[in-house]
Amino acid sequence: SATGVEALDVPDLARALRAGGVVAAFRHANAPGTFDPPGFLLEQCATQRNLDDAGRAQARRIGAWFAAQDLQPSAVRSSPWCRCIETATLAFGTVQRWDALGSVRTGTDAASSQVAALRHAAAQVPPGRFEVWVSHQFTLSALLGESTASGEGLVLRAMHGGGPPALLGRLPPV
Repeated sequence: SATGVEALDVPDLARALRAGGVVAAFRHANAPGTFDPPGFLLEQCATQRNLDDAGRAQARRIGAWFAAQDLQPSAVRSSPWCRCIETATLAFGTVQRWDALGSVRTGTDAASSQVAALRHAAAQVPPGRFEVWVSHQFTLSALLGESTASGEGLVLRAMHGGGPPALLGRLPPV
């Protein structure tokens, strides 16, 4: 488990989101399979691994949970991959594509710069506001060193000085 885990329960995580200065980073909802097919194109969803009906229902339940808690993110950012955009759109209605949340190849220079960009952005979220990010298993693992299930959220607080964010707790898949 990551350093800095406070392991708050779900009601405490709702309070942490409300207090702000945090990010709820989700792995996209259920999309059967493991990798995109060879030659996939970001601009063509039909060439990618996408959400199935269960994944679309899961994404709607994520949004319903936030609505039931009266939690409104100040921004919803998504990887440019279609399964992430669809998860974010079904859950929250509006989404900003952000390349830094794209799927990374762990250990590459590109992954290092993406992780640095994510850490920097997390540190910019002010008290009283929170952001939702929708990304991939590999990206969240590169950021935090933690594995995530499809549709699972990690509530993160930036560590000043640029280190890995603190994991306040997990929002289990719904």
